Amino acid sequence: MVDFEDMRLFVRAVTDGSLSAAGRELGLSPAAASKRLTRLEQALGVRLLQRSSRRLALTEEGSIYYERCVAIIADVDDANSAVGLGQLEVRGQLHVSASVDMGRQYIGPMAADFVAQHPHLTLRLTNTDAMLDLFEHGVDVAVRGGVMTDSRLVSRLLTNNFRVLCASPAYLARRGRPTSVEDLQQHDCLTLHRPGRGVLPWILQTPEGPRTLRIDAAITCDNGDLMRELAVAGHGLAFKAAWDIAADVRAGRLVPLLPEVILPDAHVYAIYPSRRYLPARIRLFVDYLQQELQRREHDVLDAVRHAMG
Repeated sequence: MVDFEDMRLFVRAVTDGSLSAAGRELGLSPAAASKRLTRLEQALGVRLLQRSSRRLALTEEGSIYYERCVAIIADVDDANSAVGLGQLEVRGQLHVSASVDMGRQYIGPMAADFVAQHPHLTLRLTNTDAMLDLFEHGVDVAVRGGVMTDSRLVSRLLTNNFRVLCASPAYLARRGRPTSVEDLQQHDCLTLHRPGRGVLPWILQTPEGPRTLRIDAAITCDNGDLMRELAVAGHGLAFKAAWDIAADVRAGRLVPLLPEVILPDAHVYAIYPSRRYLPARIRLFVDYLQQELQRREHDVLDAVRHAMG
């Protein structure tokens, strides 16, 4: 028979990327943790993890078992809390992922405020522009622009957003202000690149319809926050989300350009596992994020719209 605490150790090992670290968190020595994992694999009759001195890797069977264990543990923790307290108490670790810019300016501080309201909850923040596999990395909630197509995931709209071209006043004073899409090829442009995808094109919503521009970039980077900082420093034009640049626009560090070519559908979503497996910490956190972001939405988006004239 499978021991429930062995399942908990397995899930924590995958989340932490280390069996020894998972064991320490659960009060086990490295030898005891290894013995417990071996016992779990023997009870199931399959190998769950490929173990080496440097890393853990889920086997195909381990990946399937991990997803189910995460759901089962969440349900048991919620049930125990509800029975013990007469109401649902949020506990455990909340792992939140967001893009670097959005995470630094908004999601990170909001998540910290949420956890401060729940003394039995801890927070793990991952700020990255990479599209992480939520199951592989143990992410509870990812905040992203756009809807995910993975059938195992749910996308919930948090706030409206749009992308717009922008540049610093210093850059515009030096190079002039573009007045049309055709002018962009004559400017220094800052673009993003992604592993396996190369430099991402700019997709502009022009009066004639969507238009894809393959830019000969002056600088490319893999981090939207760095790209924004390069634009503020006067190194070129950037195509950025309104939420990312609102503070810079208010402070006069960035100027929105070409309002007729904004990308209107760049809304922000919470991405999380299917509702069937949704623990209370995720459900309440997503509710909280939606409330906080929508409370600020009008001021953030209007700051950029008004600067566009």
